[in-house]
Amino acid sequence: MAILCATFGRHGGRVGLAAVTEAFMSPATSQRLSFTTVSKSTSSKSIRRRRPAPNTDNLYATLYPKEYEAFKKSHAEIMKLKSTAEDVSEVASSEKKIVFPLRGKNVDEEAPRMRFAPSPTGSLHVGGARTALYNWLVAKKGQLDLPNQGGGFVLRVEDTDLARSTKESEESVLADLKWLGLYWDEGPDDVTAEFGPYRQSERAELYSAVAQQLLEEGKAYRCFCTKEELEEMKQKQEAEGIPPRYDGTWRDADPELVQKYLDEGREFTVRFKVPPGSRVVIEDIVRGTVSWDAESTVGDFILLRSTGVPVYNFCVAVDDASMGITTVVRAEEHLTNTLRQGLILDALNAPRPRYAHCSLILGEDKMKLSKRHGATSCNQFRLDGYLPDAMINYLSLLGWNDGTDNEIFSRDELIDTFDLERVVKSPSVFDMEKLNWINSQHLKLLSIEEVVPMVKEQFTFIDMLAPETSLESEDVNNFAIGATCLAKQMMETTRRAATNAIDVLGYNLPASFSDLKDGTEEKEMIKGGNFYLLGQKIVQDYESNNFPQPNDANILEAFSDPKQGFIVEDNETGGGAYSYPESYKVYMKSLAKEFKVKGKNLFHPVRYALTGEMSGQDVTKQLSLLEMGQEMSGRGTFNDEVVKVVQMKDRIEKLKGFLETIPEEFRAPKVKESKENKGNEQKAAKDTTSEAAPTATEKVDLRATYEGPPVTALDIRVGLITKAWEHPESDKLWCEEIDLGEDEPRQVASGLREFYSSASDLEGRKVLVVSNLKSRKLAGFPSHGMVLCSSNEDHTDVKIISVPHEAKIGERVTVSGWDFESEDGKPFAENKLQKKKILQKLAPFMTTDEFGTPGFLGSPFITSGGVCSSPLSDGQVS
Repeated sequence: MAILCATFGRHGGRVGLAAVTEAFMSPATSQRLSFTTVSKSTSSKSIRRRRPAPNTDNLYATLYPKEYEAFKKSHAEIMKLKSTAEDVSEVASSEKKIVFPLRGKNVDEEAPRMRFAPSPTGSLHVGGARTALYNWLVAKKGQLDLPNQGGGFVLRVEDTDLARSTKESEESVLADLKWLGLYWDEGPDDVTAEFGPYRQSERAELYSAVAQQLLEEGKAYRCFCTKEELEEMKQKQEAEGIPPRYDGTWRDADPELVQKYLDEGREFTVRFKVPPGSRVVIEDIVRGTVSWDAESTVGDFILLRSTGVPVYNFCVAVDDASMGITTVVRAEEHLTNTLRQGLILDALNAPRPRYAHCSLILGEDKMKLSKRHGATSCNQFRLDGYLPDAMINYLSLLGWNDGTDNEIFSRDELIDTFDLERVVKSPSVFDMEKLNWINSQHLKLLSIEEVVPMVKEQFTFIDMLAPETSLESEDVNNFAIGATCLAKQMMETTRRAATNAIDVLGYNLPASFSDLKDGTEEKEMIKGGNFYLLGQKIVQDYESNNFPQPNDANILEAFSDPKQGFIVEDNETGGGAYSYPESYKVYMKSLAKEFKVKGKNLFHPVRYALTGEMSGQDVTKQLSLLEMGQEMSGRGTFNDEVVKVVQMKDRIEKLKGFLETIPEEFRAPKVKESKENKGNEQKAAKDTTSEAAPTATEKVDLRATYEGPPVTALDIRVGLITKAWEHPESDKLWCEEIDLGEDEPRQVASGLREFYSSASDLEGRKVLVVSNLKSRKLAGFPSHGMVLCSSNEDHTDVKIISVPHEAKIGERVTVSGWDFESEDGKPFAENKLQKKKILQKLAPFMTTDEFGTPGFLGSPFITSGGVCSSPLSDGQVS
């Protein structure tokens, strides 16, 4: 037992196990522990433990059961390791031979064995991540198609660059691969794997043995040229206009001279003997046929340096052969390495793997992607709030597509559809806007509960919380739920939920009216006169405790609905009939009634007074988040250097001071003139300017200054609602079946329950439908399209756009002045429309005019039956 304890004290891991086994197997220990072993025979498979003398083994097992069990396990592992090493790598010199698993086999008929071989000299960047992904996808698909056939994804660390390789970099790369979900089947963390070790720095004995074999077979030779001689050779060739390469001085040297130099201890390199007239030809999966004249291109290249360290291409070729790699997918910058690797593999009589060299990834300036283009390392994307599945999705599209317009893929869908034959050889451009869009689509697929942990992680990444704060506390969890609900509809990354929360807790109202820049939306709104009156009322009601406040007992009620759960749509509010959101609605109605204002003249001033912003998310949700933030700030939960909480009482004080700076002329709305007086003035003005007024044909074309996307991007069609029913889980939604002239009717959900109380109000009605929107779920209902409606500014009055009775079902709606017939006039594909946020960009210009005619930039929506109409004038269309 003393030997056992001492051995465990001196050794650990694999070495420790070996030492323990040897300790048990030593004669002294065998006598003391009363059992014996046999020595290893010529075959490692013949190693067996002899049955011990009667009762002695059983006695030891009885007296020391734990120690005996440890011995059995360690002994079995050592035997396994020795057996693997001898069976697979039978390397080394005269007594052993090198065995390559695929020798004599057709690599196209084998289960894919793919490898990713990073150099641990820095972080894993997007180019390397894409390479790893493509290899991983092929391997995973192969494992599904050919299970238990030896296929897999191999991770090999190419750390022969001793000066730059670090353990920290290796750990970083492995961590990034794990974050992406690209787990390997064999790799450096698996000491028992069949073809290991998987670090090149641990395979020196193998490289030496292979080099020795090539020397013995006359396929390599020792070169004793000094650095000075090689430099002189290079300068002479350059002077003669010859591409520099080794001239073969020692290629056919006298063996006696070679031995003499060896005996003298002179330094030498081992060079590969390129066969005369040799050519290397590959059928690259991406680039097609590629060939090289080996003799004139590279000359006799080095395999082992004078220090004995193998060169990169030699290691790679030996590793690919000895690990049975069937296909090599890598960046195009490695294409030239294929020449040397191919020559080495041919000399070893090992089959070449198939090759696929993927094009470079470029920045938006069409230069090779680098740090100057922003984040390029996988870890930075993790810190910035991107999802692993979204990164995998986006990286797959950098050079590949499935032949359809689909751009959103799950991991399983990628495994099923990915094919190297569809990888293109043109360079890909890394588009941050597209990545953000794809990330937002993956976020939309997740529930609030799934996103909250990632948002809490962002709290730590941007140092929002004090060091001692626990992420599992109720305060932090509730705040994360609120922040996620508030931002989920708009968020492109999980970080946005955290930074938006910081913005909400702040208050940007300036100290005085004069601090506002002329012409800004805020200043023009205040000049309208309503802000001063409404602001004074808010201050008065807050100080008299008549201003509605969030409910501390149910602080999340603004973010949840009793039927739907957590709310992500910004135009929806939570709570029941007696909740804080409901009391706030009642308060706003009282303001509208008292000051006789509505729409933007009510909502904009109140929002600016309470939040310091002219636009943003629902006010009740923002103030609920503020209430949580106030409590957390008081308890020291936040890092005050990052999170600046402006409490409600401090906002009111600042608002009071700001109101005092507003000039008298802007403290009340201007009195409107009577219609009669206004009409007379307009008539007089018309009479005096009739000669200068433009005629109808001279009407200003709004398109002249319009710089947004074309309205033709939308595929607006005439539909017929054939069936309507109440959404079973949402009291705001109608579910509709709409005939668009397609093979099957569309199912569309619309938030019209508040404005149309009966299904009979909808059924049999012709409507306009934006039909090239991607299908999405609204409260669990799959909705494919959007019914166009007109509304007033605050959406308190919404009406379905009326379609002429004679309009044909399924016909495309046009807008005068726009070309809908040519190729350029075709509607955008669903993915492009959503990714580029085309509808959001067009929406501000889709309005109803003073007569209620809906259109775009003042031009009406037209059908074969005539112009569409609406009962609401001067409204929005959405």
